[in-house]
Amino acid sequence: MNMSRIRQRYSVPAKRGARVEYSGHGSPITGTITRSIQDNLWVRLDGSKRSVILHPEWGLRYLSSPAASS
Repeated sequence: MNMSRIRQRYSVPAKRGARVEYSGHGSPITGTITRSIQDNLWVRLDGSKRSVILHPEWGLRYLSSPAASS
């Protein structure tokens, strides 16, 4: 599933490069959306070298959207 289908299906502003806050496992941590796979997002959390797979609605708060769309 690509980003536009994720945006449509879950009514979220998910775009590559958008900043998010993940609070699914305790203290909130910010990160950047790097890509999508099936109906999930890959997010590189601040301070990490690798992206993690997160559901577009679970524990995510969208902080901003990048200028270019995906």
